[in-house]
Amino acid sequence: MANQNDSFIDEVSEELRRDRLHAAFRRYGWIVLLIILAIVAGVAFTSWSNARTEARAQAFGDAVLAAQAAPDPAAALAEVPADTPERRAMTLMLAADARLAAGDRAGAAADFEAIAADAATPALPRDLARLKAVLARGSDMDPAARDQVLAELSAPGAPFRLLALEQKAVALIEAGRRDDAVTLIRQIQQEQGLTRNLSERLSQLLVTLGVEPLPGAGATQPAAEAVPAPAPAD
Repeated sequence: MANQNDSFIDEVSEELRRDRLHAAFRRYGWIVLLIILAIVAGVAFTSWSNARTEARAQAFGDAVLAAQAAPDPAAALAEVPADTPERRAMTLMLAADARLAAGDRAGAAADFEAIAADAATPALPRDLARLKAVLARGSDMDPAARDQVLAELSAPGAPFRLLALEQKAVALIEAGRRDDAVTLIRQIQQEQGLTRNLSERLSQLLVTLGVEPLPGAGATQPAAEAVPAPAPAD
């Protein structure tokens, strides 16, 4: 008899649990369904957004390549549509590069300066445009203005610091300050982050100045091994 009572109680308890589960699902099931739908929609949107971004990047790259192959690359590049400030700065700098390659140094320098002066240009391409303007104008640039720009671009932590220092050395050479140029070049060669190309250009400048380049200048030096202390005498 006790077993029958226990079985009956178990059946009643099971039915109560089922009723409560069904009631909970009827009450909160729509929330679970909504969460599932939100997750599915989020995944679908992310996939669509990534595909759209990739398609835009592909279209932008194709447009840039087509413009560079046009009869007038500078004009074609300036007309390439860009959907971000970074891409716009990139196309305008490529257009200025094309003008420079065609021999229009003054026009290219003016284009670089316009890019740098545009408030919409992000910081990194702005600094690059300023440096390119200095390169384009060369010795024709006002010396005081040139020194000021290069001083700002060669400040510690600036992204194009080493390239700006190189141009400062070039300016010193053009001004006839040979010893100052050699000293600056030696300092640049000791800077961290010196690339092989820049190191070679600096060595060529020294050769032009009649100075023998230091062997291994600009190369990363291995850390010196610690010398063990002598054992104490017995």
